Amino acid sequence: MGDAWKWTAIDADAKLVASWVIGPRDGGIAYDFIQDLAGRLASRVQLPTDGHKAYLEAVEAAFGAGINYAMLVKIYGEPKNKTPERKYSPSSFCGTRVSTVTGEPEADAISTSYVERQNLTMRLSMRRATRLTNGFSKKLENLGHAAALHFMYYNFGRIHQSLRITPAMTAGVSDHVWSLEEIAALADQA
Repeated sequence: MGDAWKWTAIDADAKLVASWVIGPRDGGIAYDFIQDLAGRLASRVQLPTDGHKAYLEAVEAAFGAGINYAMLVKIYGEPKNKTPERKYSPSSFCGTRVSTVTGEPEADAISTSYVERQNLTMRLSMRRATRLTNGFSKKLENLGHAAALHFMYYNFGRIHQSLRITPAMTAGVSDHVWSLEEIAALADQA
């Protein structure tokens, strides 16, 4: 399969992962991902994304003008002290470029920080997503199952430190913290 990317949409207020998909970083998956997200939303929302061009057509197809959409592009440069020993060190952050695509997004809420923090949480919680290790998934299907368990637990079973309840409870889609047994029992229903 090659590289697989995790596409994630998170509600900044409830911290609920509303939609996710794993696949290549191309227009087809962008379209599927944004269509799935649009089908889960009941009202006009603000959507900030990174600068991946595939989002432009996907968001237009799913929402038309019914969204407040902005792109945030992070700009990086070479670190000043890059040596062969530091070849895996990240590039230096130089700034951001924000552009409004559709609607009237609130400037203070144009951020990808919540989804980036969710990416870190996933990498710390699931070895298959850890970078530069041999613990990665060798089969896309296995990665998908591991991600499904991670997101189910993250949304329904894990009490979020700042919320003091689960994201699903904050969003009003659950009335209790799910136990691991309840989550595992869902596999029997599939």
